[in-house]
Amino acid sequence: MADEYPSSSVEMRDNGPDHVLYRVAVPPAAMPPVPLKDLEAAWEAARAHSLSANWGAQRSFRFPTSDGQIADFDVIDRDARCWAGAVDDVADLATLGGISLCLRLLALVHILATAPWAKLYLSSKRDGARVDRALMRAAARADLTDDARFDDASLRRNLPARFSDRDGGQTFTGVSA
Repeated sequence: MADEYPSSSVEMRDNGPDHVLYRVAVPPAAMPPVPLKDLEAAWEAARAHSLSANWGAQRSFRFPTSDGQIADFDVIDRDARCWAGAVDDVADLATLGGISLCLRLLALVHILATAPWAKLYLSSKRDGARVDRALMRAAARADLTDDARFDDASLRRNLPARFSDRDGGQTFTGVSA
């Protein structure tokens, strides 16, 4: 993954056993978009990590906020630690691109878990959940907020106008043709 920002934009510090701190020079809202293929790779890596029960280190991100304060974002949940570790395997978390990818993956999981409309973009398969490419593409491009979530308006703006646009405009009515 190419990182368009200088490596000095992220300072990584080992904070003892099983804890890493990333000091980031820009707020989450200033994170760059990521390539779709990178987000898809991170999703697949996270699925693989989850199956291996490799929970990974606790990670903390320290960001400046738009009002000049400092905001800490701690990844302490076991599953989120696993997903962040998976991102570190596919993209260097000591770069803005890697951190942007990590925040987007975590925000995508959050939106899938909390937004009823997002479930339309998720399907269960024998080997795990699959996220529709339209939502993945939107997640790769959408703006983030200072609390490291998706800006809802930006995410929806990056989605097709209608869910049925993904399949050539055919509307599913439940009636066979």
